[in-house]
Amino acid sequence: MRTEYRPAWSMTTILLISLFVCFVVQQIVEAATPLGWVDAWFALSIQGLKHWRIYQLLTFQFMHGGWMHLLGNMIGLYFFGRAMEETLGKWGLLRLYVLSGTVGGLLQIALALLFPAYFDHGVVGASAGVFGLIAAFATRAPDQPITLLVFFILPVTFPAKVFLLIFAFISICGLVGPLMHPPIFSNIAHAAHLGGMLAGIFYIRWAGRTPRSFEFWRPFARRNPPKRELVSAAPRRAWRTASKPPDDLPPAEYISREVDPILEKISAQGIHSLTERERQVLEAARNKMAKH
Repeated sequence: MRTEYRPAWSMTTILLISLFVCFVVQQIVEAATPLGWVDAWFALSIQGLKHWRIYQLLTFQFMHGGWMHLLGNMIGLYFFGRAMEETLGKWGLLRLYVLSGTVGGLLQIALALLFPAYFDHGVVGASAGVFGLIAAFATRAPDQPITLLVFFILPVTFPAKVFLLIFAFISICGLVGPLMHPPIFSNIAHAAHLGGMLAGIFYIRWAGRTPRSFEFWRPFARRNPPKRELVSAAPRRAWRTASKPPDDLPPAEYISREVDPILEKISAQGIHSLTERERQVLEAARNKMAKH
């Protein structure tokens, strides 16, 4: 509403930058240290946890096996992270992301303890956290259409619940593959992916206090102006002692006094946290700016 306003960085942006910076640091340290040293200390593994390196449950989520591995996870985080942050808020997104990654890592370790010959290897990547975001999105809006570019060329659209079921099926097949005869091995941590999905579903079911609609997630869709509701105006607060009522203020002062605190609240807690009065203030500010 005002050109000088600069909203705080979103948690999605912070996580994206963190993944990129951590991967660059990982590459530099790996080039300067003995082979396998970084994985031994920071990748998630049974041996690491046996040596009380509990921090590996967090550090492995910021490591990657290559640039393509990093790029795939950043794309998923960008699209689904923005949607979940809009509905859960900045810290809700962070809790969901870290919880999904941690649960995914624990499930991968549990499988490695049961079948060490097949699954006992170091785990790196943000995939578990990203799959948690995908599962949370599909749980809140199962019929929301998602479009994928197959081979980056062919667009395919299907509901979010189908999108989640496809990846769940792939993960289950990846878990069964090594146990087959002859075994089919893969360097993908399918148990971590599945654990992340389960954590995302659980988080939304447990903390499901947000609206189901994700219409705002369509960045290129044409939006109709919101309909004004016929409601009575909220009473003015008794402690307000300004010489002019808010409606009589100039646009710049009105935005600074009435709108900026609301925009800061949206940035910190998400748009779902707004009260009815705050929504009316934003609508009034939009009308005031349109007149000027």
